Amino acid sequence: MTWMAGGLGLFGSFALYLAGALMAGCAGLWTWRFGESARPGNRAIVIACALMVAWCAASVALAPDDALTRLAETARNCALIAVIFRLFAADGRDASLKPIRPVIIALVLVQLFQPVLLLVSAQVGEVERLVQVVFEVSTVLSMLVAIGALVLLHNLYAGAAAPSRQVIRWSAAGLAGIFAYDLNFYTIAYLGGEYPAMLVAARGLVAGAMSVLLALGAHAASAGRQISPSRAVTFQTLSLIVIGSYLLVMVTVTRSLALLGGDLARTGQLIFLVIAAIAALAWLPSQRLRGWLRVTATKHLFQHRYDYREEWLRFTRTIGQGSGVKSGASLHERAVKALADITDSPAGLLLMPNEEAQLELTARWNWATLEVPPDMGDGTLAGLLEQNALILDLDEARSGIEHCGEIAHVPRWLVDAEDAWALVPLIHFDRLVGTIVLARPRTERRLDWEDFDLLRVVGQQLASYLAEQAGQQALMDASRFDEFNRRIAFVMHDIKNLASQLSLLSANAQKHADNPDFRADMLVTLRSASDKLNTLLARLGRYGPAQGQPVCETDLAGIARNIAERFKPLHPVTCTADEQVTVLADRDALEQALIHLVQNAVDASANGQPVFLTVTRDALTGQIDVIDSGTGMAPEYVRSSLFKPFVSSKQGGFGIGAFEAREMIKAMGGRLTVESREGVGTRFGIALPVPEAARLAARTQNTPHEKVA
Repeated sequence: MTWMAGGLGLFGSFALYLAGALMAGCAGLWTWRFGESARPGNRAIVIACALMVAWCAASVALAPDDALTRLAETARNCALIAVIFRLFAADGRDASLKPIRPVIIALVLVQLFQPVLLLVSAQVGEVERLVQVVFEVSTVLSMLVAIGALVLLHNLYAGAAAPSRQVIRWSAAGLAGIFAYDLNFYTIAYLGGEYPAMLVAARGLVAGAMSVLLALGAHAASAGRQISPSRAVTFQTLSLIVIGSYLLVMVTVTRSLALLGGDLARTGQLIFLVIAAIAALAWLPSQRLRGWLRVTATKHLFQHRYDYREEWLRFTRTIGQGSGVKSGASLHERAVKALADITDSPAGLLLMPNEEAQLELTARWNWATLEVPPDMGDGTLAGLLEQNALILDLDEARSGIEHCGEIAHVPRWLVDAEDAWALVPLIHFDRLVGTIVLARPRTERRLDWEDFDLLRVVGQQLASYLAEQAGQQALMDASRFDEFNRRIAFVMHDIKNLASQLSLLSANAQKHADNPDFRADMLVTLRSASDKLNTLLARLGRYGPAQGQPVCETDLAGIARNIAERFKPLHPVTCTADEQVTVLADRDALEQALIHLVQNAVDASANGQPVFLTVTRDALTGQIDVIDSGTGMAPEYVRSSLFKPFVSSKQGGFGIGAFEAREMIKAMGGRLTVESREGVGTRFGIALPVPEAARLAARTQNTPHEKVA
């Protein structure tokens, strides 16, 4: 018999046997160096690996069918049978399972009969008939040894306790791989009358790879390892198997039709190829077929239906508006998609309770065809979902199965929609935030406990996101109302100042109505109040957050004199401005700030007690001080409350005059300072940049710094 006819060729076969010898040698050395001495079978594994190296080396140096190679194979198999027997000691069964020993002895005797056949083969010489008989007897004996070893391995693993299986599983897998390959090899050889060249060439590599598994079982840490391919790899492998099977069927059928010969064979081949191509185009791209493959693989290959790590990563990407989410999708739409992706549902709805606890449609995802009525009944269903955290299987509801009396309250439109599959409540701190209706997956299946657990957890997470968004929206609305109230407060403050001025004017008019000078000042004050009201109406849009204001060169002393003239009919205000001081400021805003500060000084001063406006200048700034001799303020109040909005020490005050003045001064690039002592008085100082300082600063910024030598 010729072992190496065709196949990979002589060089390829030698390379595979050398690789097998290398792997077996490394496995034996690792077991001898790192294997646990108390672990059963480790010494036998070292011996088996050594004999496997000798067998592979003999196959390379001599030939796979050489007598010495066959003797090395016999020794290898006897060592492997010894490993099987020693593995029964993993839970003490080497002493209790006495019937195993006769089987082991029988297998060894059958294996030892191979050298006898070698002698017989050498004696018969060139008698072809006898050589064929020896070949058939040898292959049958080898098949019996492989079958017996596989039966022993089955009994070994099936009868082992759970802890023992953890110990022996890798070693049992390696032994099963070796003997299963040999059984297949010798069966094909017996049926074909010769050894298959391709399988002969690969024997060394397969044996070496299986010896690595034997070494893994020699140490507790490595024996506990799990080979857990990712689901993506598993599904891709399954898809390749399906495609490969499809191509294999095509080749087999076309070759079978070719045996018929003639035109009928060619016509049959053409028809079959057309049908197969149409079937491939129709089914391979089908989402339903991919879904079926995914469900089938998950059911039979994995302990759990879901890869929780991948599901969580996809969930966070969807909620974070990552890939796969259309641009501009709202959080509500993303929430529906994130939950639907878990169950491979093609569409979904988000229903949220209104003020009367009635569920209302809030968002859709890929479900534009479903008609959702505006009136969904009372809030009883929402209450049941909230109290029981019930995930409603709509197929159960249609068949009359209920858990907490919910069937009578399920909306009719939801029951009639055959595509509606499940209703998942979104509960946050025992409060129903919303519910998501999932469409039926493309691959028909029923909800199970794992679906319920995962949907319930994800529903709680989505509920927290939706509740957080609702809280943020409420804060934004409150902020808008606060801004509106703040604007009104500023307006009321300005009107209050005008009302105070007009009240003082009215009180003084009763005493000095006959004085022509007073009447002239009164007309000026009334005109000023009117202008102030018009300016106030024009400035309403400028209240609120601080905005940049245009500044220009402004006469600070002139503004101080105008303010003093305005208050002259109301209260003594004296301006001490000896020189013209020009600053960069917004004139209207500066006047408004000064009016606030002067009005506060007037309110803090006794009748007839003057308020002073003092204008000065230094090299970089111009300053105007508002000084009174009134009640003064405590340092704690100045530090913590003076510039805090809506905190006031005056009866009926709004507490925003000083705050608004400071914000206006800051917007112009100035600075507002304050000094006050209780019982002595207060000084507010406004410092604004002069034009020369601004031009110098601009020139400094635009001029590059010179290098210092």
